[in-house]
Amino acid sequence: MSDKGKRPPIVQAELYLKSKEYITPHYIRITLTGADVPLFAGTTIGVNNKIFIPPAGVNKVFFPDYNFESNEWTFPPEEVRPSVRTYTHRGFDLDKKEMIIDFVSHGDSGPASAWAISAKEGDPLGVAMKAAPTELYPQADWYLLVADATGIPVIAAILERLPENAKGIAHIEVQSPQDEQLLKAPSGIKINWLHNAHPGAQDLLSAVVRSTDLPDKASGSRFGYVAAEFSSVKDIRQFLRKEQNWSTEELYAYSYWKFGVSEEGSVKDRHQEQQEAKHLA
Repeated sequence: MSDKGKRPPIVQAELYLKSKEYITPHYIRITLTGADVPLFAGTTIGVNNKIFIPPAGVNKVFFPDYNFESNEWTFPPEEVRPSVRTYTHRGFDLDKKEMIIDFVSHGDSGPASAWAISAKEGDPLGVAMKAAPTELYPQADWYLLVADATGIPVIAAILERLPENAKGIAHIEVQSPQDEQLLKAPSGIKINWLHNAHPGAQDLLSAVVRSTDLPDKASGSRFGYVAAEFSSVKDIRQFLRKEQNWSTEELYAYSYWKFGVSEEGSVKDRHQEQQEAKHLA
């Protein structure tokens, strides 16, 4: 197989909670540490990773194996089987061997939020991701960035990397004004915070995107990045692709969760929707 066709290797490590803090009422910043943190040095801050949460009472991460051909996990026995969730690392300090991952705090209804709320110093967490740099966005004259709380880490990473002369708008939905974060961004990017006390129950992001003054192709190049709940992402994609004639190359839209459904339960729907999106006219 040529280098072009090769899949990048996967790096994984058992890391340990070093510290945590509530940076907003519904956002927990977890700092992990471990001798293997430098293994992730070649990855891009903001890309998706998998976290592996041990069941209660298990003080070790028993990693499953992933079969790329069948696109399925092979898990260890139920009593040690970790819960797997998709997350985004927020930053590194390689000298201190630290990795930062931000968690949305929504009680103990989900394993990731429950772990972040209750975890103590030294508790293990498994992390795995592709050991290769990833381009989060192309160069463009104008940017549309859209996210709910789950997408803030990747949107924040993009904002930090955009050139100083970048122009555009970022629509970000959080639960309350107190959940707004101080994000570094070029002066030409307007950050518009939306407040939704019941995430997923109403779709503020789709409405605000539809009301945004979007540039046409004649005005220059454009790029949109959308990271949010399933229904919001689907509607925004349909609007931009079908009604505004944005091309596949001009838009990346990814749903992290589906309202009322666990991550395991929504995988099939989200994967099917991603495949259908590739075939939009």
